[in-house]
Amino acid sequence: MSYKEAAKLFGQFQAAVNKNDLQGAKRLLSTLKIQLTQLPSLPPVLGNSPDAAKELTLARDTLELAVFLSVKMQDEAAFERNYQQLQMYVSDTRGLLSVSKQQNLITGLNLLRLLVQNRIAEFHTELELIPQQVQQEAHIKHATELEQQLMEGAYNKVLSAKSNVPDQSYLYFMDKLISTVRDEIASCSERAYKQLSVPEAQKLMLFTSSREAAEFAEQRGWQVKGNVVYFEQQEQTDMKDLPAVELMNHTLTYARELERIV
Repeated sequence: MSYKEAAKLFGQFQAAVNKNDLQGAKRLLSTLKIQLTQLPSLPPVLGNSPDAAKELTLARDTLELAVFLSVKMQDEAAFERNYQQLQMYVSDTRGLLSVSKQQNLITGLNLLRLLVQNRIAEFHTELELIPQQVQQEAHIKHATELEQQLMEGAYNKVLSAKSNVPDQSYLYFMDKLISTVRDEIASCSERAYKQLSVPEAQKLMLFTSSREAAEFAEQRGWQVKGNVVYFEQQEQTDMKDLPAVELMNHTLTYARELERIV
């Protein structure tokens, strides 16, 4: 396939994504990826070609759009696969192509995905690969600030961050993160309170209406009577039921290990 034919197919793929024809776009992407392998200048070969720069740019644009398509389709496995393929065009073509305008946006999306999937070690590994000055860019900073807020337990800031996303493509992962955070707040509330008014529950979990708060309460199995949410109190573990001997053995083991380290 020639560059012109591949570029024409990319145009069809791009049009399908823009029209939200997601299944059609997915089929075109599969075909386009196969056809791109026939272009001589792509990694890992990076062969000489009169159209080398245009071919590399086309392949990179295809994978960038594939990342956005995977977000639209809410397909996290496809997101990871397309993101990893795209990294060849970030590392292997450095010096051959100018930096993509979408690079920071997509990097920030990936960091947010790792947060949502609770892959914190990988989050920090990826972050270490980003130059310090780039980490201050809005798309990257949004993800790093969220991670800091999660570590501090500042869940109210995490919930309110949805209204300040740097791009609409972040909303899918933000919704998943907020759902996880709300569940964590709910679990803490069950232990901290016997009851809350519906407006208080709404404020605590940052719902936009009391109806949303009441519906969430019912999903959690809480009782809603009038304007009050009643939590099902969890039984506290009796101290006498603790495995004392096992606990003492663990404590002595830790003490010996500490002594050895010192």
